[in-house]
Amino acid sequence: MLDVPSTIRHSYAPDDVTLLLKPLSIQPTDVAEKERLIQSGQAHYSELISEERRPDARYMEIYEDALERHGARIAGDIARIALGITAQMAAGRLACRISLCSLVRAGLPYGVLLRRALARLGVDVAHYGVSIIRDRGLDSVAMAHVRADRPDADILFVDGWTGKGAIAGELHKAWTALSGHAPRLVLLADPSGHAWMSGSHEDWLIPSGILGANVSGLISRSILKYDVLGPGDFHGAMRVDHLADIDRSRDFVDRVTAHLDAALQAGTPAPAAAADCAALRTRAAVCVGAIADRHGVDNLNRIKPGIAEATRAVLRRRPRKVFLRDAHDPDLAALVHLCTQDGIDTEVDAAVTGPYRAITLIETVS
Repeated sequence: MLDVPSTIRHSYAPDDVTLLLKPLSIQPTDVAEKERLIQSGQAHYSELISEERRPDARYMEIYEDALERHGARIAGDIARIALGITAQMAAGRLACRISLCSLVRAGLPYGVLLRRALARLGVDVAHYGVSIIRDRGLDSVAMAHVRADRPDADILFVDGWTGKGAIAGELHKAWTALSGHAPRLVLLADPSGHAWMSGSHEDWLIPSGILGANVSGLISRSILKYDVLGPGDFHGAMRVDHLADIDRSRDFVDRVTAHLDAALQAGTPAPAAAADCAALRTRAAVCVGAIADRHGVDNLNRIKPGIAEATRAVLRRRPRKVFLRDAHDPDLAALVHLCTQDGIDTEVDAAVTGPYRAITLIETVS
């Protein structure tokens, strides 16, 4: 492999992933001030970072329960994807070498698991973590490194889930411009129909989706701040060491991996580019558009659909309201806990949430 410039330390096993991110240290911005700067157009979200909220004991219990309930399902979906990839290779539609590029940071746990599954199937596979930022694109310096490192490998991009598909659209635009080819995006859950291959099209509680740095290698989301990054640098990130005592990054992937061998033996290959994706995209867009019309939203970035996106928005932003399909759904326990704790207004209406089980609407800041 090529020499990698100095990159951020992570808490996964060294063989599981190479993070193509420059270590940074910038002052955190208060959530209210961050919201004001973003919504006024004075700063892009990628230029700002707030100190990551520490989950309380009850929240960690909810996470543990979700992992106990869904660990085998994650392994099953990862196995189906891995078998789908090897089927594509056998049919000559993929090269015999694969480079996985997980989109930092939600994709990281699933890139780790997919690398492990493909290695068990005898595939020559490498795994990198790369940054993609809405309205700023894919890290072209990182992608140049990946392509130079393994020039004969096919690249698959890995993420955890889709909400509206904004990042999928950003990836398509950026990768097509860089390579001349449409990206192959692999997702665990794809309710809005943007994946090349996915475990399912259901919005369900992926346990890592309700945590942040402490299930993603103890790193922040990626940062693109031009006064601390040069033109030849990778996008940046910060260590989140104040959560080190509750880091679950290795524990998460190791516990899912315990189910992996059985899942690979029992699994069937996931198909590539499901035929119903166009219908899924339309259904998702209609749902988001209806909320926008009802609440006078002219910037769809304020609408965060899907359990993981809805939960992360409550953790990191200033929510106006959270829409729930079913307030007693155990997969929504973490989100309901946060709403109760923070006094956030909720509305229970399956007709509003459509293909999603939860949606968060971000408050307008004047």
